[in-house]
Amino acid sequence: MSQTRKLCIHGHFYQPPRMDPWMRELLPEGSAGPGLNWNRRILQESYAPLAWARRRDDHGRITDIVNCYSWISFNFGPTLLSWLEQDDPQCYARILEADRISLERWGHGNALAQCYHHMIMPLASELDKDVQLAWTAADFQARYGRMPEGLWLSEAAVDTPTLEAVARAGFRFVILAPRQALAVADLDGANHCHVDESTLDIREPYAARLPSGQSLAVFFYHGPLSQAVAFERLLEDGERFRQRVNQAAGSGLLSLATDGETYGHHFPFGEMALAYFLEQVVHGRDGLELTNYGAYLAANAPRRRVYLKEPSSWSCIHGVERWRADCGCTDGGHPGWNQHWREPLRRALTGNKQRVDELFFHAGRHCFTDPRRALLEYGRVLAGGLDRRAFLEQHALPGLAPEAERRAFDLLAMQEWAMCSLASCAWFFDEISRVEPLNAMAYALRSMELARACGGEDWTDSFTAVLAEIRSNLPEKGSGADLWRSHVLPRSMNPATWTLLGLLLSQARDRKPEQGRLRLKFRAADLELHVQEADETQWRGRGLLTGAENGPPKEFTWRWTFGETPGGNADAVHVVVEGQGKFSCTVADLAWNKRQLITLAWLDRQAENWWNGQLDFASRAAVHFLEWQEDQHHPNREEVWRLHLPGLAWAFIMSVAPFAGDAELRLFLQRNWQPNEEFDARLSVHLQALLAGDDPDWPALDRIAGRIRALGLPMNLWPVENRLWDMRHLPEDKTLAPQFGFQEM
Repeated sequence: MSQTRKLCIHGHFYQPPRMDPWMRELLPEGSAGPGLNWNRRILQESYAPLAWARRRDDHGRITDIVNCYSWISFNFGPTLLSWLEQDDPQCYARILEADRISLERWGHGNALAQCYHHMIMPLASELDKDVQLAWTAADFQARYGRMPEGLWLSEAAVDTPTLEAVARAGFRFVILAPRQALAVADLDGANHCHVDESTLDIREPYAARLPSGQSLAVFFYHGPLSQAVAFERLLEDGERFRQRVNQAAGSGLLSLATDGETYGHHFPFGEMALAYFLEQVVHGRDGLELTNYGAYLAANAPRRRVYLKEPSSWSCIHGVERWRADCGCTDGGHPGWNQHWREPLRRALTGNKQRVDELFFHAGRHCFTDPRRALLEYGRVLAGGLDRRAFLEQHALPGLAPEAERRAFDLLAMQEWAMCSLASCAWFFDEISRVEPLNAMAYALRSMELARACGGEDWTDSFTAVLAEIRSNLPEKGSGADLWRSHVLPRSMNPATWTLLGLLLSQARDRKPEQGRLRLKFRAADLELHVQEADETQWRGRGLLTGAENGPPKEFTWRWTFGETPGGNADAVHVVVEGQGKFSCTVADLAWNKRQLITLAWLDRQAENWWNGQLDFASRAAVHFLEWQEDQHHPNREEVWRLHLPGLAWAFIMSVAPFAGDAELRLFLQRNWQPNEEFDARLSVHLQALLAGDDPDWPALDRIAGRIRALGLPMNLWPVENRLWDMRHLPEDKTLAPQFGFQEM
């Protein structure tokens, strides 16, 4: 074992599956307010700040911007990374870059893999274990360009069959909590002794010898110190953090592991404490050396073996009961509530998955040369490493008809959503009516719909009969079956709901039909609506719905009726699908998150109109905001001027030269300004546009920066600072950067 004081800090970055399974898009989540959804909110609070963590001097000036991911071990859930790649490509690229940098520095990358859907692996079937690991390996390779070495098990939940599957999939090591160790011994089994969290030597990796003859390395993190980081406010002071780590470190490896969201989301500005500490270690303070698990294992092979408590996890002292029983472990803070609902929810979702498996292998024989192999390889398609046509060439039966090809992918999507319903988060908290259990039920519903589309029977009644056993802790929510009817079934999509959603989104965005046609593109479908007749009472037309998971293209006629119809439904859409039946719905039939999607589309248009009005106002404001006379201290009609604070601020900042009322306007803004995120975001976009390309507009940037500093108002120009830091090698930037709060470069 190495005698140097090595340190590895691990962050487990994960969000529950949140994607709508019909649209394959992340929709608004009310509980995330004021944010749009939880992914976006935590991106702003944690994921992005860790990628660009600030180091500041005593005057608050930026001295360094640190990519913390390049110095810590980390794993990101594949479903989270898939969203991040689309929603914030810059942050996503920064994470991938961190792995490349660490690979060059230590010969082993910082990134670890994570079970694809965050299933509790000891509760998963052998098939699901193998599929989850195959999909996560494919996703990891597609993103990082290398095979993963280590795996973060969901909730660190482990037993021997799980480790057998992990070893079978080619992983080399896992990370566990110290209280999951039962005993240690020499590699040959000699000197066997029982251990607990206080007696286990966590400074070395151990070998887990498996019945199959395979072996995995196991790292254990420092329990008390990791607990202090996560829950005991150790991140309040970066220096105190450093001192605690220094006291705990000795020869060998000191490993910390927490949820990555601890840094910034659970604890505001925690990423700054981490960046400070990383800087101290990198500069040699305390004689600590940063490393990652793969690099340490390459230099320090296990010298002893470990025997584990089975099953066990890092967040349930009862093993894995948190995910199937009312064991008392929960987050939520509601004394007196119970979690009796966990067992029937587990039974319902597991029963659905078993039926999905039976149908997949029965129907899959008519689509695939080897259904199991096709299912294992489908992860490459989800990761973007293999297109659908190439996948069919490798796995489909020869001469498969187009309808059978669609059925093949429906079978695979059926499996995907059924596995997604078993993500650990559905059982983690204390109430069945939370978003996580409801999402799990929605994923199960989608898998059932795809099963019926593939010729399977309808087992909804038996599924809801189990849900009827569940009782919410909130009496007004009723049973699990009540929640299924009130909160889950409305999420389903058919041609009528697609049409109404498309029409309302177009209306909210003020999009007029071009040549009588509206086109809307969603991730899971393309919708084309031809408007053939439109008056004040109704619109009529024809439509076409196409999408990989909506069966064959659907042609239909539709009628959109405004106001009160004879049936009493307001704003009803009636759809007749050619040869496939009739559908109808109203706005009230749409799920809350889809109605909220329409509301936010309308709000975005109003915000754009408002901003254009502010810009128009700003173009004239400088001329009309006159200097004050005699003992004047406020502008006349001040209450009206206050309505246009953003436009006035824009006018001041963008002014090429001082104007007559320049000093008075600055005083007025300083006296009345309130932090305005919308203004800051639009100003950042404008400044980034000036910084874009090979020839930034340095004079304009310098002038605007000077006006911002003269105004002296608190403005968040975080993305502009990031861009300037990336460009700091340019000579022009050396004079501009201090104006944006950087220390002299």
